Amino acid sequence: MGDTVRKVEYFYVVVPDRPGEGAKVLSALAAEGINFVAFSAFPSARKSQLDLVPEDSAAFKIAAKKLKLKLSARKMGFLLHGDDQVGAMNETLSKLAKAKINVTAMGAVSSGSGRYGAIFWVKPQSVSRAAKVLGAS
Repeated sequence: MGDTVRKVEYFYVVVPDRPGEGAKVLSALAAEGINFVAFSAFPSARKSQLDLVPEDSAAFKIAAKKLKLKLSARKMGFLLHGDDQVGAMNETLSKLAKAKINVTAMGAVSSGSGRYGAIFWVKPQSVSRAAKVLGAS
């Protein structure tokens, strides 16, 4: 099975940088039936930023409103997954480099059973061109 790359919508929420704050948000969204294809969190200006990549953005926005979460505007990123092997992401990153598209940030993991997954971001003005270069759906 080859690599798959797709464009994804994501939103972020800023929470206090204290133990359990991320778990509280994720638990509340899980109780609303929200599934995520990716999640990332990191410290930001003495708080924490939770990047949430929902499977269903419309349902997510409804749940977030119900829970009174202050969401960012919709943002775009890319989800990449495929067979885990040496240099697994090289082809994707090389295509972007050849097109002179800079990757702003990236996170990747081996998911076991010979598979890997990654999420990455490019500048907003490069999203459409990156999607075209990568054949992203």
